[in-house]
Amino acid sequence: MNRYLLEDLIESLNILVLERIDIGLFQITGKVPDWLRRFCSQKCMSGMNMLIPQEEFAFLENFLFDAEEFWQSKSKSKLESGLWIEKDLTGQEQQLQAYALCINDSKILLIELAKDKFKDKHSLIQTGREQQLNYQQLLKLNQRKEVLVNCIIHDIAGQLSAINCCLALLEFENLTDKGRENLELARKQSIKQEMLIRNVLDSFSLEVRSLETFTVNIDTAPDILVAVQETIELFQSTFVLSNQQLELATDIDMTANWKVVGEQSRLDRVITNLVENAYRHSPEDSRVTINLQPETESILLTIDDEGEGVPPTMVENLFQKFSQAQNHSGRAGIGLYFCRITIERWGGTIGYLARPEGGSRFWFRLPRPRE
Repeated sequence: MNRYLLEDLIESLNILVLERIDIGLFQITGKVPDWLRRFCSQKCMSGMNMLIPQEEFAFLENFLFDAEEFWQSKSKSKLESGLWIEKDLTGQEQQLQAYALCINDSKILLIELAKDKFKDKHSLIQTGREQQLNYQQLLKLNQRKEVLVNCIIHDIAGQLSAINCCLALLEFENLTDKGRENLELARKQSIKQEMLIRNVLDSFSLEVRSLETFTVNIDTAPDILVAVQETIELFQSTFVLSNQQLELATDIDMTANWKVVGEQSRLDRVITNLVENAYRHSPEDSRVTINLQPETESILLTIDDEGEGVPPTMVENLFQKFSQAQNHSGRAGIGLYFCRITIERWGGTIGYLARPEGGSRFWFRLPRPRE
């Protein structure tokens, strides 16, 4: 490339080219960019020497320490200072950037007036701040929606309490056998609805408390075998009405230590949710089996059913909030979500597997409390 053309190119890019003579001493090479006059009270010309950082560019002092090491290495790459702001002779702030290069045996320092780069960087920062504000606004909007849902659920719970009172009063009426059978079914459905409402409320409140420290107390650690047995007893009549069987695996050691990390009431709710989920997705004359498997530092619970299983397209989001199976089954898609955030809060894991012989296996693993 023609030397004069190269000098014109450097000048058009607003770059000051300096060749290192000694530590802190540089010689101006090529044409002097016009912007340099904003910083130098004396006239600067090509070929003259100037001291840096003692005079015009004090910010470069630290960068030049790194530049000296870079020049000694004779690297073929370049070393950048990053953008900085320097005040010119009029007190105006200007944005500059420096580069150190090795060209043959010459040690070159380039200083660039980087106003456009600064604007671009400032624009990116501003865009990032705006995106952060938008994100915060979305969070607040989501919080308001969740508060609204919470209020609606509370209102529904109030109406359900009144219904339960009416059902309780009906027990004292002179009902026929068929009427009492219908009353019993209504009470069971009411209990299920109340459980759903509690799940919705707990799912929102538990999210807020999920970051709280959970203290493991071995004396109050729940017994997962007892929780399973109580759940089976609770659902036994419900399964019988649908000609279904709910049973505990026969090879469980009843004398073993089945304590796990968690809280008894919430553990009961997790198991109840999973059993009810199996009940709703199982056909008549089918079997649901609960099994417990001891592991070195944890306990694995599995619930197997003989239903149609979960469609592959649903598996990924199965434990997300408001996720439902294809038939919906009249649920709000909150039970499995509640199970996940509860189990994970206790340091456990939860998941789903399709059984090779057909049906579903829902499982969760909880750590044992340490002595």
